[in-house]
Amino acid sequence: MADHITIRPATGTWVVRAGGAVLGETTRALELIEGDYDPVIYFPRGDVAMTFLDASDRTSTCPHKGQASYYSIVTEGGTLQDAVWSYEDPKDAVAEIAGHLAFYTDRVAVEQV
Repeated sequence: MADHITIRPATGTWVVRAGGAVLGETTRALELIEGDYDPVIYFPRGDVAMTFLDASDRTSTCPHKGQASYYSIVTEGGTLQDAVWSYEDPKDAVAEIAGHLAFYTDRVAVEQV
C-alpha cells in the first residue's frame, strides 16, 4: 500500500443520505486515510441503492489509487452532479476499495449511526 494511505474497516453502522433519502446503509464500510486529508468512508456497492445514481462521463486520476469514475445522485429534489466516486480498477496497493463508493460530504450526509 502507498506509505501515506491506510485502509481499515470502519467500525459500526454507516449511512449515506441525500435529498431526504437514505442511499445506503452498511456495517461493511471501509475507512481510507490518506496523508493529512480527512478520512473517507467507502460503502460497498451492494449496500447502496444504485437506482439513485447516474453514471457520469467525468473521470480523474490519482497517482496512488488509479482512475476514478463518477456518479451523480438523482433525487426528487434535484441532481447532485458528480457527488460520488469509485475506483473500478484501483491500483494493487489499494485493491480493497474496488467495488466501493465514496461520497462528497459537502453534498450528502455520511454518518455513523
